[in-house]
Amino acid sequence: MTIKRFFPLRLAVAVWAALALWLSFAPAGVAHAETISVQRASLQADNTGWSLDAHFDFDLNSSLEEAVNRSVPLYFMLYFTLSRPRWYWFDEEPVNVSQSMRLSFQPLTNEYRVSTGGLQLRFGSLNEAMAVIKHITSWHVIDRNQVHPGETYDASVRMQLDIALMPKPFQIDAVNNRDWNLSSDWKKFTFTASERAK
Repeated sequence: MTIKRFFPLRLAVAVWAALALWLSFAPAGVAHAETISVQRASLQADNTGWSLDAHFDFDLNSSLEEAVNRSVPLYFMLYFTLSRPRWYWFDEEPVNVSQSMRLSFQPLTNEYRVSTGGLQLRFGSLNEAMAVIKHITSWHVIDRNQVHPGETYDASVRMQLDIALMPKPFQIDAVNNRDWNLSSDWKKFTFTASERAK
């Protein structure tokens, strides 16, 4: 009986020792991938509904900066959702939208460009271009007829680097390279629809 109890205990000790050894030799950066921090987010009334104003804080690591300067475009995806809990059914989700921002470098003109939709902005430095990507303003996300006046909703916003839109060779490298892992958690805040957007 004593021997039978001894072996499971010994096995458990061996497993814990192996786990501790693996953690001690694991690369320090694995658990701390580059992240985007959502500093603030709010909704502002516009002519037909509400627009998002959000500020993100992050820096491009050396690998991403080098890629941009070698004329490899980076695509940043911005996501916004609006939902309202319902006790009798699934949550109502009247809004679920996204927007892509393309950061690129043109060596012939020595300028950085930020493109979104049909709009393209040009900058003399990477810092100036990144400042625009980090501060989202006047992005129309909610139409007036998508919400009920007086109701309170849960709004959420996040940003991530989308490697799926990059050239194929870089997509393959990015899957196994943590330097390309850049994203934020969802930033959640409440929103109460006014009687009418001004």
